[in-house]
Amino acid sequence: MLVSVRDTQRAKVYDAEQLVRGMFDRADEHGSRTVELYGSHLTLPIERRFASVASVQSYADKVLALNWVRAQWDRAGTAVRVRSRAGTAAAHYEAADAVLAVPLHTGGRAWALRELVVLHELAHHLESAPGSVAPHGPEFCARYLELVDGVIGPEAALVLRATMLGCGVRLG
Repeated sequence: MLVSVRDTQRAKVYDAEQLVRGMFDRADEHGSRTVELYGSHLTLPIERRFASVASVQSYADKVLALNWVRAQWDRAGTAVRVRSRAGTAAAHYEAADAVLAVPLHTGGRAWALRELVVLHELAHHLESAPGSVAPHGPEFCARYLELVDGVIGPEAALVLRATMLGCGVRLG
């Protein structure tokens, strides 16, 4: 019998991510990558954007093939399949079949076809024992932050970590 673990941090994690995605969006819109975070000035790295399921699939395959990712997480050796998702509300990960589902362009927006969202879903994929801990608990947050740090860059991870803490997220 599979016991479901309560996901008490989900809303807080999503709130933090929305704030961080907004920072990256504003940096792109204004052409200035410098942001102020708790009195410090940081230069945000470029966050990759994707045009299609195929480009997300290629990116996910490359992230899972990174030597340090394979050394850190056994599940990196398990391929993930990317598919389009109906609806626009959320991307999600289906552990049973190792599927990452992302909404595509809707109404001129492609909010989920971006690196932060794909890394979030890959952090779910890399969980060693799916269902044994809360989906957005401290263990997930640690994996997600490590991926963001190693793939996008330490500045992006710092912004995400500080924002998560500011939203009351417990980190592992």
